Amino acid sequence: MFTADQFRKKAAEFAELTKTTNVPSEIREFQRSKQSFTDLAQNEDWLAANFDKMIRSRDIHAQSEIVGNRRDSNAVAEIEEHILRCLGAAVIMQWNTIPTKLQRELFDTAGSLGDIPKTAALRGQIARFLHNHKDEANSADYVSNPSIMNGKPDGA
Repeated sequence: MFTADQFRKKAAEFAELTKTTNVPSEIREFQRSKQSFTDLAQNEDWLAANFDKMIRSRDIHAQSEIVGNRRDSNAVAEIEEHILRCLGAAVIMQWNTIPTKLQRELFDTAGSLGDIPKTAALRGQIARFLHNHKDEANSADYVSNPSIMNGKPDGA
């Protein structure tokens, strides 16, 4: 887990890198990374300042239901769903900093998790979601690729 100071240090590193290049695409990428780390530092500060105000009743309730080796399956499912939502949100927040190859692998994996007859529709929904939530200069080709928007793989 990173601290707000570590995020600020990374933001400062990217600010310095911005000064070392004249290539506009590199400058934009460094500025995006700097802003991303600055946002993460601000989030950590907010979480630290508001930790005592957070509602944790679901987690406390779920943990109180775990007794010895017996676990309440509904409580475990709720915890896992919450974890998956947090991980998914984290991936979306960092999407533009993820290498394109990994973006494609994540897209393909996510698109194959639904019911087989509905895979094409799910891939289209995911592609539209990513397209609607991308930054101004996202380099992920498959989001704007019409064949994938229709749920078809590259070259199909």
